[in-house]
Amino acid sequence: MIGDFFIPHAAFSRVVQEIQQWGLIVVSFTYLLGVVNILQVHSAKVQRRSPEAPYSIVLVVSLLGMACLGIFHDHKSADSPFIWLYNTVYDPLSATMFALLAFFITSAAYRAFRARSTEAVLLLSAAILVMLGQVPVGAAIWGPDSFLGGFPGVKDWIMDVPNLAGKRAVLMGAALGAISTGLRIILGLERAHLGGGN
Repeated sequence: MIGDFFIPHAAFSRVVQEIQQWGLIVVSFTYLLGVVNILQVHSAKVQRRSPEAPYSIVLVVSLLGMACLGIFHDHKSADSPFIWLYNTVYDPLSATMFALLAFFITSAAYRAFRARSTEAVLLLSAAILVMLGQVPVGAAIWGPDSFLGGFPGVKDWIMDVPNLAGKRAVLMGAALGAISTGLRIILGLERAHLGGGN
């Protein structure tokens, strides 16, 4: 997959497309394995009468219910039970989770932006510059026609250079972590996903 970006050859691209098709087939089977794994782990919690058993029951019933509605009913029409449950249950729950997240972000920002170290001062300065570049007051103080593009220009540079570099580094780290975790699970070295310890 990585080589496809560096080898501009038609034969190599055909091989990559074939491997991508294999990948889609494997991913389809992993969904089935994931459902089986969820049912095994959570049914074991219910049988053991674990403190998390009520949550396991809700998860399994929701999983099977939504799967049955999606498979056996027309889920493309706006008045289908699948779409109704999605719009009236899942969407509000998702919005609630993001609303709660705002309080955690505010708390984390308060702790992170206390200027106790050089890194915290840099973070606070970058946050202030980005906020001033985002609001009309910042453009009125130091407009885009000024030196360096004013606050909007500085904001764009911060978002496009250091922020993007950090974001890519986090994504690369997450991808390497996912690959190593996947290999550990495939080789049988990691058993936490089965509900027990290592």
